[in-house]
Amino acid sequence: MKTTLRTLLCLLLSLSLLVSFAACGKKDAGAEAAVNLSLIHEPEFGGVYLTMTIDDFNARGFQYGDSVRVEFSNGYTLEDLPYYNGYYVDAGDPLLIAYPGYDYIKAAINNGDDLWTVAKLSEDDVASVSLVERGKYLDMQQARDIHYVDTRESFDSDAIFANFRAVNVGNLRENVLYRAASPCDNQHNRAPYVDKLMQQAGVQCVLDLADSDEKILGYLGKDSFDSPYFLELFQRGSVIPVALNMNFGSDEFKEKIVSGLSTMAQQEGPYLVHCTEGKDRTGFVCALLEALAGASYDEIVKDYMQTYDNYYGITEQSDAKKYQIIKEKSLDGILDVITGGEADDLAAADLASFAESYLQKAGMTDDMIVQLRYRLVGEE
Repeated sequence: MKTTLRTLLCLLLSLSLLVSFAACGKKDAGAEAAVNLSLIHEPEFGGVYLTMTIDDFNARGFQYGDSVRVEFSNGYTLEDLPYYNGYYVDAGDPLLIAYPGYDYIKAAINNGDDLWTVAKLSEDDVASVSLVERGKYLDMQQARDIHYVDTRESFDSDAIFANFRAVNVGNLRENVLYRAASPCDNQHNRAPYVDKLMQQAGVQCVLDLADSDEKILGYLGKDSFDSPYFLELFQRGSVIPVALNMNFGSDEFKEKIVSGLSTMAQQEGPYLVHCTEGKDRTGFVCALLEALAGASYDEIVKDYMQTYDNYYGITEQSDAKKYQIIKEKSLDGILDVITGGEADDLAAADLASFAESYLQKAGMTDDMIVQLRYRLVGEE
């Protein structure tokens, strides 16, 4: 009897080990390393495309939320890198990203220095990606995995589809400042809608945070371009192209903001601020202007998070967890940059003073700050 029991226990143990080994094998099955991928520098957002399509990369067994290792041929290596389909890491942290619409997977530093420069890469270098740990960052991936569609029929109004709205907070004059998706770059099918809405609103000056003159001319040359009011403003010199990168803390970012806002302050409003989606760079500049105009933290939060309602239907009521994560990871990060990290409690901080100090440190003259505030608020 003891021999039979011992034999049965041994069989059960062996079966348990086989199941465990099978599970381990299944866990990493298909996560075949991607090797010798050529590189493309992507300077607008600051990153490095690894020339393998997202579909091909995922077909090797990589999954969003995995931890991966990216090794460049010059020896620069990124260990334990989260692989996401969105920019779900804190500002200054690296990631491997498969953003919807990108041609290839991309390694980047979120809202930080250009990885191409940091890693001292050249066009002769290649990269390899291997799996480190399956699902290590899956919780964050699931919490922030959000997408939108580019079809007008999926939205309740033209304004929601275009992410177009007046920014009436703080002491801002009513309907003097608007924000939206791009009225000229139609990659998301929103440009003609923004164009009509800003004409109806009487916008007289556009602060284009995403583009250079060259990029705008490229849009104008496309057969699909259908933004006549934007063209009219551009031809009369009322479009200010700033071509911001995504490194919110860089000197270049600050200098371009000062240049753009100084030029804007010399033109009559109403004003439209936009980037591509009207979300990140637009979110930064609008938060800065709202703070300068005396808006409270709660007012800035409400305006910033309206974009996530417009695009994704995320509100504090519909998904409190995602709402809170986005507010803390995105907006609070922006305000930390504006306040220089000196505000222990953003809700209680004197954000107007911090905004003025930010512009001064970035090189804006006191006279120009007065002029900008006058344009927005109507007071000296």
